[in-house]
Amino acid sequence: MDPPRAPGPQGSGAPYDDGPLTPSERRDYARLRKRETLHHRRLRYAGASVLLVLAFVLSPLAVVAAWADSQVSDTGRYVQTVAPLAKDPAVQNAVTDRLTTRVVDNVDVKGITDSLRNALAKTDAPPAVVDKSHLLAGPLKNAITTAVHTVIDKVVTSDQFAQLWDGANRKAHAALVKTLTGEGNSAVEAKGDSVVLDLGTVIDNVKQKLVAEGYEKAANIPDVDKTIPLFQTDKLDDAQSTMRLLDVVGTWLPVVVIVLAAFAVWAAPAHRVALMVAAIGIGVMMVLLLVGLVIARRIYLDSVPTTALPSDAAAAVYDTFVRFLRNSTRTVLVTAVITAVAAYLYGPGRGARFIRSASSRATGATGRAMARSGLRTGATGHWLETHRRWTTGIVIVAAVVALVLWNYPTAAVVALILCIAVVVLAVLAVLGAASTGAGTEEQRTRS
Repeated sequence: MDPPRAPGPQGSGAPYDDGPLTPSERRDYARLRKRETLHHRRLRYAGASVLLVLAFVLSPLAVVAAWADSQVSDTGRYVQTVAPLAKDPAVQNAVTDRLTTRVVDNVDVKGITDSLRNALAKTDAPPAVVDKSHLLAGPLKNAITTAVHTVIDKVVTSDQFAQLWDGANRKAHAALVKTLTGEGNSAVEAKGDSVVLDLGTVIDNVKQKLVAEGYEKAANIPDVDKTIPLFQTDKLDDAQSTMRLLDVVGTWLPVVVIVLAAFAVWAAPAHRVALMVAAIGIGVMMVLLLVGLVIARRIYLDSVPTTALPSDAAAAVYDTFVRFLRNSTRTVLVTAVITAVAAYLYGPGRGARFIRSASSRATGATGRAMARSGLRTGATGHWLETHRRWTTGIVIVAAVVALVLWNYPTAAVVALILCIAVVVLAVLAVLGAASTGAGTEEQRTRS
C-alpha cells in the first residue's frame, strides 16, 4: 500500500504538496499518457488517410483538367496537338476520298453522255453506236474520278496543305473553347451530337487548284463538304459540361492534389511511410487513367460510323488529340515511382541501407583518392561534409523546382532531372570526402 502523501506546508492553504508522484500515480499517469498518445496517433492516421484518399481520387481529374486547360489557353500547344493530323496518311486519304467523291458527284456524267449521243445522232452515226453511247458513262466517271483524285491527292499531301492546316488552326484557336462550350462557329465545333473539323481555307485552296487544272465543276463543291466529323456521341452535352468544369478547375485542381498529399504526409505519424503511400497511390491512379484512355479509344472508334470517317483515320484523330494527355499521365507516373523509391531508400530497410552504404563507400573512396593525389578541397569540402543534409535538401528542392517550372515536362525530362540531381549529389559527396586525407571511416561514411 502506497504511503499517504505528506500534508502541504503550514499556512500554505494547499491540500497537497508539490512532491514527487507515488509509484501508483506514476503508473496511472503513464497509462493515461499512453492512451492519449495512442488516441492522438489514431486521429493523425485517420486524418492522413482521408487526405490521401481525396488526393488519389482527384489526381486523374487533375491531370485531365491540366491537359484541357493547356489546350484552351496555349495556342502553340493546341497547334502542336492538331498539326500531325495534316501529315497523317489515314487522315489525308479520308480528306482526299471525301473531296473526290463530292467533286465527281457534281459532274453531270449523264448529261455528258446525252450530249455525246445527240452529237453522234446529228452526224448520222450508226444507230448501234448512238444507242450504246450511254455505256461510256461508267468509264467516263472512272476516268474523271481518277483524274480528280490525283489532283486532290497532290494538294492534300503537299507541304502547302500542312502550312494551311497549321495556319487555319492557329487563327481559329478559339475553336477548342467553343467546342467545349458548344457555342459559336469555328474550325472545330459541335454540331448536334458530333464534333466536326471545318477545313475552310484548305478546301477553298483545293477548289482553286482543281479549277486551274481544268475541272470547272470543282467550283460547285457545296459548303457542307468543308467539314469532317471527328467525334460522334449522344453524350456530347454531358462531355461538354464535364470539360467546362475541368477547364474551370484546370489551374487549381493539380495544386489542390499536391497540397492534400503534402498535408497527409505532414499529418501522418510516419512521414516517410506516408510519402511512399502517397506516391504509390497516385502512381496506381495514373495507371488506371492510362487504362481508361485505352477503353475510351475503343468506345470512340465504335461510335464513329465508317461512312463518316474510316476507322484508321478515326484512330489517328483520337491518338493525336490525346497524346499529350498520355504524356502527362506517364510523366506523373514516373515522378510517383521515383518519389516512392527515394522514400524507400531513406528508410531502415536492408536494401536501402545497403545502397546507402555502397554509395557512401564509393564516394568516400573517390574523395580520399583525390585527397591523396593532392586535390584536397579544404574548408569548402569540410563545410560540404558537415552540412551534407542541407546540401542534399537544397539539391532535391532545386530538382523539384526545375520540374515544376519546366514547360510541359515529359517522362524523359523527369529522368534527366533525376540523373542530374544524382550526379550533383555524388559530386558534392566526393568533394566533401576530399576535404582532407585523414579521418575515420565512420566520419567518411556517415549519411
